[in-house]
Amino acid sequence: MLDVLIEGGRVVTSEGSREADVGIAGGRIVAVGQGLGEATHRIDARGRLVMPGGVDTHCHVEQISGAGLMNADTFETATRSALHGGTTSIVSFAAQHPGKRLRQVVDDYAALAAHGAMIDHAFHMIVSDVSGDNLARDLPELISEGHRSIKIFTTYDKVRLGDEDILDVLWTARGGGALVCFHAENDGLIRWMSRRLIGSGRTEPRFHPLSHPRAAEIEALSRMCVFAEFTGQPIMLFHVSTREGVEIVRAGQARGVPVVAETCPHYLFMTVDQLDAPGRDVAGLMCSPPQRRTDDQDALWEGLSDGTLRVVSSDHAPYRLDETGKFANGADAPFNRIANGLPGLEVRLPLMFDAMVSRGRLGAEKFVELTATAPAAIFGLPAKGRIAVGADADIAIWDPERRVTFGADDLHDNTGYNPFAGTSVTGWPETVLSRGEVVVADGVCRATPGRGRRIVMEPSDAMRPRTESEADRLDHAR
Repeated sequence: MLDVLIEGGRVVTSEGSREADVGIAGGRIVAVGQGLGEATHRIDARGRLVMPGGVDTHCHVEQISGAGLMNADTFETATRSALHGGTTSIVSFAAQHPGKRLRQVVDDYAALAAHGAMIDHAFHMIVSDVSGDNLARDLPELISEGHRSIKIFTTYDKVRLGDEDILDVLWTARGGGALVCFHAENDGLIRWMSRRLIGSGRTEPRFHPLSHPRAAEIEALSRMCVFAEFTGQPIMLFHVSTREGVEIVRAGQARGVPVVAETCPHYLFMTVDQLDAPGRDVAGLMCSPPQRRTDDQDALWEGLSDGTLRVVSSDHAPYRLDETGKFANGADAPFNRIANGLPGLEVRLPLMFDAMVSRGRLGAEKFVELTATAPAAIFGLPAKGRIAVGADADIAIWDPERRVTFGADDLHDNTGYNPFAGTSVTGWPETVLSRGEVVVADGVCRATPGRGRRIVMEPSDAMRPRTESEADRLDHAR
C-alpha cells in the first residue's frame, strides 16, 4: 500500500516528460508509471504538470551581513515563502565574520535551522577569517562532515579575502573535496567609483549601479577563473550579470577550467533602468552586482541555453524598507550604506515557469534542470531535484493555466514588499509535497517549523578537482 499516489498528471524531469502516476512510500518515490495500486492518500493531478520541488542553492536566511545587519527572514519565514513558491530545498549561508571560529559559526547556524526550517536544507560556509584553526582544522573537518560548499567574497570590508588567502582556501577545498563559490567583484573599482559618486553629491539609490561597474565583475570573474585553473580546484561563480561574464565562463570551460556558474531572476527580468528614479523607493531593487541591460539579459539566456550557466538561483537577500533593514543607517543614508539585496525565494520558480514553460523559452525540461536537478547535482544533494525511484518525494504540482499578478506585499516572507509587484505570470505551484507530506495546498502552508532536515552534501562531479594543475607541478618540483 502506497502512502500517496499522484495520478493523472504529466511528469516532467530534466530528461523528458510523460503521462504517469507517482507512487510514494516512506517519504520517497517508489514507483513512476501506470497502475501503481492502492494508496492511503490520492492526489488528482489531471491537467497538471508534476515536477520536482525547486532546489534554491543561493539564499540568505537568518544571517548577519558583512555590515552587521540581520536580514529580515528567519528560517521559518524564509522556508514558508519558499514552499509557497514551489521550492522544497534550500542552501543558505553560515556566515563567518573575522574573529569567529568557523566551527562555532556552523554549529550555531545549524541550531537556528533545526529550530525553524520547514524544508530540508544545507549550508554554504562563508569564510572570512583563515587564521588559527579556521583553515588548518575547522574547514577540513566541516568538509568531511558534509558541508562541502564554501563561499568567498572578493569585496566588502569585513568579509572579503585577499588573493593569497583565497588560494589557501582553494587548496584546502581541493584536499577535502568541496566546491568554492564566489561573489566576484573587484573591490578597488567599487571603492573608487563610490568615492567619486559620493564626493560629487550623487548619493541616492539610483546611483548604486554606477558604483558597481561591469568592469568590477569582469575583472574578478576572470581572476577567479585563473585561480581555479592554476590550482585545479572547482569553483562556482555566483550571480553572473553581464554579457562579458558569460563569455568569461564560456571561455574558461572551453579551455578546461573547472568552473560552473549561475544567474538570478532579477538579472533575467529586470534592467538597470528600473533603478533610474529619484527618491528612496528604488532601494528595494538594490543588489550587487546590480541589474544590467537588455543585451546582458539576452546573453544570460544564451548562456542558460547552451549550458554555460547551469543554475538559476534566487539570491534571496531580504531587508525591509524601514529602519530595521534598508534604512538602518537613516532615511537619507548614501547608497553605499543601504543594505543590498531583494527577496526572491517565492517568485523564482513562477517567474521562470512563466518564461520557460508558458512562453516556451527553453521549455519545461530545461526549467526543471536549471531550477532543481542541476543545482542538486552540483552541490551533492542526490536525493533532491529529481522525480525518480529512490529520490525524496519533494514534488510541486503545477497548474499551467493559472494566472497570477504579483501584489505590492503578497509574499509569505518577512520582507514586506514584492520587487516584482505588477508582474503577471501564468503557471502556479498549487500543491507542494516535501518528503511525501503535502505541505502546501489551496494556498495554505501546512508545514511546521523544525520539520526540515539538514542535507549532508555528498561529493559531486562538480567538486572533482583537475588531476593536474600548475600548482601541483610547483608543489612536486624538486
